[in-house]
Amino acid sequence: MNQLQVYGAPGNIPGCGDYQVKVRMPGGEWEALFVYEVKVDMHEVRPASMAFFDFEGEAEVEIECQYTEIERVNISPAACQIDCSHDGSRISFKLKGPHKLSVEINGDRFRNLHLFAGQLEEGAPQPGGAGVRFIKPGIHRTPDLLALLASTGGPDSGQPQTLYFAPGTHYIEETVFAVPSGTVIYLAGGAAVVGSFVCEHVEDVAIRGRGVVYLADFHRFSAFRGVRIVFSRRVRVEGITVIDPPHYSIFIGQSSDIHIANFKSFSTRGWSDGIDIMSSSEIDIRDVFMRNSDDCIAIYGSRWDFYGDSRNITVRDSVLWADVAHPLMIGTHGDYRRSGDTVENIVYENLDILEHHEPQENYWGAMAINAGDRNTVRNVLYSDIRVERIQQGQLFDLRVVMNRDYNPEPGTCIENITFRNVRYDGGEAEPSRIYGYDEDRGVNGVEFINLQINGEKIEEARTDLILMNDYARNVTFRSGETP
Repeated sequence: MNQLQVYGAPGNIPGCGDYQVKVRMPGGEWEALFVYEVKVDMHEVRPASMAFFDFEGEAEVEIECQYTEIERVNISPAACQIDCSHDGSRISFKLKGPHKLSVEINGDRFRNLHLFAGQLEEGAPQPGGAGVRFIKPGIHRTPDLLALLASTGGPDSGQPQTLYFAPGTHYIEETVFAVPSGTVIYLAGGAAVVGSFVCEHVEDVAIRGRGVVYLADFHRFSAFRGVRIVFSRRVRVEGITVIDPPHYSIFIGQSSDIHIANFKSFSTRGWSDGIDIMSSSEIDIRDVFMRNSDDCIAIYGSRWDFYGDSRNITVRDSVLWADVAHPLMIGTHGDYRRSGDTVENIVYENLDILEHHEPQENYWGAMAINAGDRNTVRNVLYSDIRVERIQQGQLFDLRVVMNRDYNPEPGTCIENITFRNVRYDGGEAEPSRIYGYDEDRGVNGVEFINLQINGEKIEEARTDLILMNDYARNVTFRSGETP
């Protein structure tokens, strides 16, 4: 059965006129999508486009390019195998399932259209339903929301609470809204919240919907994060989009049992990472799209007010695009004053890395483990990873380091790392690295299964592709069955 859900335009949020986008069920009426402006690339900040809809079954898409004649079209990830047709100004294709896509005209990766075709939302709270608090369209500040919560008896009343952000723009005083325990915040499609959500010392919270958290108008030292989750547990973030946060899109510190799904993020500022995880465990990240001007997903030990190991973290079925720094990063920060931290049991599976672009050699690596601050990093699996482009950088970077910008002490070790069915088809890149720090602080146990670089299966550490020093031990290559 075919079903289609489109969402209205939020008030006062910039749109982009580079594309007109329409969708329909096969043979049905065309419906126009609102096209958001999303800034990209810290190297040269510029506007790109983003639109989204949800559907079930099959959908037809038509995109009209408003700014140039179409000579060629690239739709990424390549693994999606989207078969499109185009004439001088229009692109047409069909979708038979959810996809998070980049539509690029004439090779332009920066003036592109990010198109998110998602699954229909299930179990969405409805205005007027039990426990639902409806926030009418318009400008809403923190006191209004706190008063709304108080009207239910507060978070200790035992009554489930839902804040419902209706289509419109909602401004939050001083950009920060503290989310109480037991709360569901629902951002409807077409809603835009201008401010940050903070989950601190709470549990059983959900922030979900199809709306956006819009932070482009704030300077770098104001609304630091889209969503901040610290000293908390059982928190879910689902379906929303964060646009141009001054700092991280989602920050997780000393928390556990965190679930992130169908999350989208765009950023352009210094240190505007996508999802950063510090001293946290039992984290599940699925079906996200991250285009960031710093690390897309970074996993660390202790830093700032957050102490302890990080473990049992999965990232699956996602698309990552690092305009700056690493798509995937592990290990820089830890409790160097004591014996460091352990970062372990990390799984990356079924990921498309669309780009890695980093001018600084010390921050190369589409897949990077840089163990500093006496940290031990172990038991990491990279499985079914497809890397499409490396503008500057290298495929992977495994190093026990003392980064003088961040590490008073070198790391302890990196061990038991597996790369299975990793493929890079983006042409020449810098050789990857596997470096220990010294005789006592090395890399031990790296296995490559079906590593392919530019169509060639790699069966040894060739110096034109992989560099190793004397402190890298038990590095093996083998072929195996591809699932």
